[in-house]
Amino acid sequence: MERSSCSDLDHELGNDLKIIINDSVFNVAKTDLVKNCDFFRALFQSGMRECRQQAITLQSVGAPGFLVLLQVLHCERPMLSIDQITEAIQCTAFLQAPALTKHLISIINSENCLLMYDTSATYGVWELFHQSALFIRDMHADLKEDLLTLPRELVEYVESLLPSSYVAVCSHSPINQSSELLRNTQRNVFHLDEEEGEWKVLTHLPASTSTTMAGMAVLNNKLYIIGGVHDVSKRVLELGYCYNPATNIWSTIHGPQQLRYNLTLIGHEGCLYAVGGEYNKTLLSSVERFRECEGGWSFASPLDCPAAAVPSAVTMARIFICLWRGKGTTDLLEYLPEDNQWLLLTTLTHQSSYALHMVAHRDNLFVMRNGPCGDFLLCMMDCYNLSSGQWTSLSSQYNSLFTAVIKGDSAFTLSRHATTEYAVDGCRWRQKRTMKCFGRIGSIYTFQLRLPKTSVNNGPVSSLTEHI
Repeated sequence: MERSSCSDLDHELGNDLKIIINDSVFNVAKTDLVKNCDFFRALFQSGMRECRQQAITLQSVGAPGFLVLLQVLHCERPMLSIDQITEAIQCTAFLQAPALTKHLISIINSENCLLMYDTSATYGVWELFHQSALFIRDMHADLKEDLLTLPRELVEYVESLLPSSYVAVCSHSPINQSSELLRNTQRNVFHLDEEEGEWKVLTHLPASTSTTMAGMAVLNNKLYIIGGVHDVSKRVLELGYCYNPATNIWSTIHGPQQLRYNLTLIGHEGCLYAVGGEYNKTLLSSVERFRECEGGWSFASPLDCPAAAVPSAVTMARIFICLWRGKGTTDLLEYLPEDNQWLLLTTLTHQSSYALHMVAHRDNLFVMRNGPCGDFLLCMMDCYNLSSGQWTSLSSQYNSLFTAVIKGDSAFTLSRHATTEYAVDGCRWRQKRTMKCFGRIGSIYTFQLRLPKTSVNNGPVSSLTEHI
């Protein structure tokens, strides 16, 4: 049977539909349900009697879960209670609603991950099941006792997964024959061994790779390096580089159409975004998107002003950046991939202070900025809550905290003196433990990767494959 379009269905059956669940009645747009739920798409293309009805009764879905689905379809991002989560999982399992599943994944946290994991296993929502298991694996030490309340097979699945590791690399230019020795002494990617509290070599950077003024991001557990420069001339590398820890192999990829350095690289949902940067000492406002499945770059909606090295963060399946406007003003923007547009959320104002780094935990964005009077040995932080739309200034000051990575309910940071893990609770950062310092100076890039035990145990053996 030829598949009908949503417009055909609207013409034939009208767009208004009543969904009846127990004593609740929902007036909904039929196109929304057909577009976003496999259950309704199949129903309205089946030729069954229900295709011609203007009211449908659902027996296997609760009203609270269906209400959450409607909120998500109307682009709301509700934070859910325990009861709502259970209802929503049941709803997405029965109606096959990817948008609702995606929202549930985006709000996994330490308080609901076990419920998400157990309930999604019960109802067969396997994408949510796997993402919940990964989150639990990263917080295994904190959740170990609670995890044992689950069935043995669920515990074993979590423990079979690879945890995230804190990874760091310094700024390096490509090596030449006179500096070949640097390959084994400095040009390395390092990972933190949390059990021993020490930094260890993960892999060597290929000789032709530059991390100087490059953009770096992780996408689908692969590290991408784009737009590094050769030397003080700032000649840009045309190729990008990709490291796959599963194979411990480097490969090359096409660089952006617009050569750029000092850019921000963001990995999100199968795409890399190269945001702003510089070329020939000129700031850029252009943005390019690389689709991993296609292997090519295309231009996306540009920034409304040229900018380089903009702070960025991804949380709750959303992309955020900070743009410095001068006179102590920093704008916080969100990029909407579906609409290909930038949306101004709020503005942060601090005299003579601007954002240097940003990380996210749950629905909080933490913006790190330089300290008072240009004292860059101090770091100030402000927290913006996405749900309330409110800013909170953190009272503490942090030494050289200009790079951080969130893992579960922890923030891992580097300074010249120590590697520090903070426990993050709402807007509060509490020092949890300190480990050995990274032992390198200059610009440092940090991120998370899931490292196979063979890669970690066997050392930094890697090679460079052909262009992909």
